[in-house]
Amino acid sequence: MKLVVLACLAAVAVAAPQFQDFIPIVNILRDERQDDGNGNFRYVFEADNGIAVEASGTPGSQGQSNIQGSFRFVFPEGNTADVRYIADESGFQPQSDLLPTDHPLPAHAIELIRMTEELRAAGATWDEQGRRLTR
Repeated sequence: MKLVVLACLAAVAVAAPQFQDFIPIVNILRDERQDDGNGNFRYVFEADNGIAVEASGTPGSQGQSNIQGSFRFVFPEGNTADVRYIADESGFQPQSDLLPTDHPLPAHAIELIRMTEELRAAGATWDEQGRRLTR
C-alpha cells in the first residue's frame, strides 16, 4: 500500500507543470521616476520585450491629476501597439491607430442637421418628444 501511495505521489510530482519554463525573463532597460511631493511627477519605463511607458502629471484644478503619457507593447504577431493619452478634467482621451473611429455621417443626416440649425437660428423650439413647438 505504501508503495502505491509513493508511486502516486511521484507521478503527481512528475506531471506537475514546470512554471519556470513559461516565465519569460525580461530585462529592464530604463526605469526613471521623479516626484516632487506636490502632485508633479514623471516616470519612464522600458523593457527589452518592447513594453514602454512614459507619463508626466501635474495637479488639476479640481483636485485630480492631469496626466499626459504614452505606452507601447508588442502583440504576439509582432505588431507594435502605440497609445498616447491625456487624462484631465475632460476625462481619459486616448489616441491610437488601433482605436475604432466613428463612421462619417451620411449626406442626408448632415442635411437634416443643417436644416435643424437653420430652424433654431430662426427661433424654432421643440419639446422633449421632438415635436416642434414654434414655427
